[in-house]
Amino acid sequence: MTCHNCQSVCNRFGRHRNGLQRYRCSQCSKTFTEDHAQPLGDMRLPMEKAESILKLLVEGMSIRSIERVTGVHRDTIMSLLLLAGERSQKLMDAKMQNLNSRYLEVDEILCYVGKKRRNVRSGDSPELGDQWVYVAIDAETKLIPSFRIGKRVRPDTWAFLWDLHKRLANRVQLTSDGLNHYTVSVPECFGTDVDFAQLTKMFGDFGQFDGPARYSPPRLSGVISKVRQGDPDPDHISTSFVERQNLTMRMQMRRFTRLTNAFSKKLSHLKAAVALHFAWYNFVRIHKSLRVTPAMEAGIADHIWSIGELLGAA
Repeated sequence: MTCHNCQSVCNRFGRHRNGLQRYRCSQCSKTFTEDHAQPLGDMRLPMEKAESILKLLVEGMSIRSIERVTGVHRDTIMSLLLLAGERSQKLMDAKMQNLNSRYLEVDEILCYVGKKRRNVRSGDSPELGDQWVYVAIDAETKLIPSFRIGKRVRPDTWAFLWDLHKRLANRVQLTSDGLNHYTVSVPECFGTDVDFAQLTKMFGDFGQFDGPARYSPPRLSGVISKVRQGDPDPDHISTSFVERQNLTMRMQMRRFTRLTNAFSKKLSHLKAAVALHFAWYNFVRIHKSLRVTPAMEAGIADHIWSIGELLGAA
């Protein structure tokens, strides 16, 4: 070992309290610790504690609940969330390439940052207000190949579909809800290399809780299926799996829970939480009907990942 200061030979000088070997230079008497990996960057949080926090996050606990359970300050928890979200996004971008999906379903789920749309004022940040999470799911492997957070407008719809198209290696059958932005954006992004259908659900009354304070979902009164392009298989024109994924998001991410104060306060933290959720869902969480992870079912992973492996993969 050579000194970082004068490049002289160093002698061992005990161990640091974290177990790492320390050295002292025989010329300048500088002391330093041996080089070591820093999986959490500049954060001094123990890896075991970080893994525990991330497990609680992806299981639907709020930031302050995790603070009370683990004794780690909420600012540290949010910093860890941002780090894990950034690495999860890089992992998704790297792994979700050349996918051989056959049947894809796409949908959007509503959330908000800071305040709801009706409370947004003219001088507020453009990040505040309603945000929509666009999600695509493979109906066979249950893999989430692509997602996007943005407004429910045509440019964001187009960007989501273009990202989805770039990740595919073959012609697919695509089913969406009745959002009219898909009607124009799907042919623009996929060209003629897609079988596209839209499924529009019609709802009736809300039962005994009808009114502005209702808490029960409306009754489904009818479904309209319309082929937009190509020759989609009628048996696979469905949005059931992606709508079930919306429930998974609401259950596994506390900031998506309705009628609480656990909503996102910053757009950056919302994006980090969603990226972490989908990376965890694809690589770590065992799908109950598949008995393996979606990534294993899709052939892009050969084992069930751990949270620590997910954090250090990117």
